[in-house]
Amino acid sequence: MLRVLSVRDYVIAERVELEPGAGFTVLTGETGAGKSILVDALELLVGGRAESALVREGAERAELSAEFEAAAGSALAAWIAQAGLEGDPGSLILRRSIDAAGRSRCFVNGHAATLAQVREAGEFLVDIHGQHAHQSLLRQAAQRELLDAHGGAADLARACAQAFRDWKRLQALAAEAEQQFTRREAERADLQDRVAVLDKLAPAAGEWERLAAEHQRLAHGSSLLAGAQSSLETLSEAEGASLPQLSAVAGRLKSLAQHDAQLVEIVELLESAEAQAGEAVRALRQYATRVELDPEALREAEARVEALHAAGRRFRVRPEELAGLAQSLRARLKDLELAASPDALQREVEAAEARYGAAAKKLSAKRKAAAQALSRAVTDGMQQLAMKGGRFSVALRPLEAPAAAGMEEVEFEVSSHHSLPLRALAKVASGGELSRVSLALQLVTAKASPVSTLVFDEVDAGIGGAVAETVGRALKKLGQDRQVLCVTHLPQVAAQGNAQWTVVRAAARGKVVVSVARLDRAGRIEELARMLGGAEITATTRRHAAEMLGAD
Repeated sequence: MLRVLSVRDYVIAERVELEPGAGFTVLTGETGAGKSILVDALELLVGGRAESALVREGAERAELSAEFEAAAGSALAAWIAQAGLEGDPGSLILRRSIDAAGRSRCFVNGHAATLAQVREAGEFLVDIHGQHAHQSLLRQAAQRELLDAHGGAADLARACAQAFRDWKRLQALAAEAEQQFTRREAERADLQDRVAVLDKLAPAAGEWERLAAEHQRLAHGSSLLAGAQSSLETLSEAEGASLPQLSAVAGRLKSLAQHDAQLVEIVELLESAEAQAGEAVRALRQYATRVELDPEALREAEARVEALHAAGRRFRVRPEELAGLAQSLRARLKDLELAASPDALQREVEAAEARYGAAAKKLSAKRKAAAQALSRAVTDGMQQLAMKGGRFSVALRPLEAPAAAGMEEVEFEVSSHHSLPLRALAKVASGGELSRVSLALQLVTAKASPVSTLVFDEVDAGIGGAVAETVGRALKKLGQDRQVLCVTHLPQVAAQGNAQWTVVRAAARGKVVVSVARLDRAGRIEELARMLGGAEITATTRRHAAEMLGAD
């Protein structure tokens, strides 16, 4: 659950903080006030694209942060532990800064994090349904991805795509083997020699860094030992050593301090210095006993350094890259050895094709079940959105040839009335119908979403009246199980919220600024009246707003 969202110097928002709470929270405000800025900020926090235009004019950087609940034992808590990004128990804090040049930095629980890690975290935290979702739903690829995500087939789809790529790679390798056998044989012989050299050398990942540090220590063993011993003599063992003199000075001044209190602080400083110098002497003695003078180990380290350097020069890579080079050369040699044996290669091709076929078959079965369930659920949802008799169907049509996405194409079809035939969603003429079908889809898929925070950004555009009230009730019901945040311009939806925040855009100090405030009951009545009646609010519209809000 989202506890707090803080925005600073982002677009036109100087300082804004939102605490949505549990249940169904609505964000309202006049058109152009900046309601969607908060949704955009949240999307940016979970891995959205950053650019310099997002920094408020005149500011050095935009700062965004959000605190989420991370219950012990949850999948999110397990991910945090696995990624080594622990923070305060029970919470996860995302922070992102964007400077005026467009450079972005991400943090998770105060730890510097990659954009990929932030996106991974976002998959556990928030599901954002944008106001233009119906536009992406016109694309068959987006329809297929939504079906797979809703039906729990996303992992199967990825496995199927990987199996397809592996199959096609081996197919291409077989075709190439027939055409370029001689060239490949020469390459294979060269690779065998290079791999043999590297296998004999056996470079390990991270070895160069460890070896360089060890060589540096061994090569300077004499000077390290001499320096330690010389320092010990100067501090405590030679005639006139520093430590005894420091002790004597401290003792002399301590006896004088009884005559002048101003010397007390100086004595304390000297005694502290004496204690620290004593610690340094003890540490130096221990260090001196551990410094190794091992000529044989030094010779071995120098020989290994030279061997790695020579191999790096030979293969034109840095010594620390040799382990990775060996791995890539072995993989290439394996492919070439397969190509050198047509029968073995053909068996690999057939096995890869069989693996793809099995993965695609599982994916098809999963999609079939998901398509039936999604069709029923969205059709039911359409009945509540002024589309009585409307139907929704997910069509699965076999492809003529296998593809990375599976063995069928996915297409959403819709009929606005039972007397009309199903047509592709992309060919629906009415924008209002399209937005309502899109909303029904989003409500259904949101119920299946595993995340605890659902955000709807003006997805109710194009509807009104009783349909809007139905949408509000559906979102409120969804808020019984999840945290729901909705940006809306409809009073019928806003009245259903458990809490309401208003976004106000105004001019201050010659600049446009955005502020956000939580409304009490009186404030909600006033805001609903504005949404109902526009600029001129009358007693009648206030009464209507109070009726919509119901009993406190």
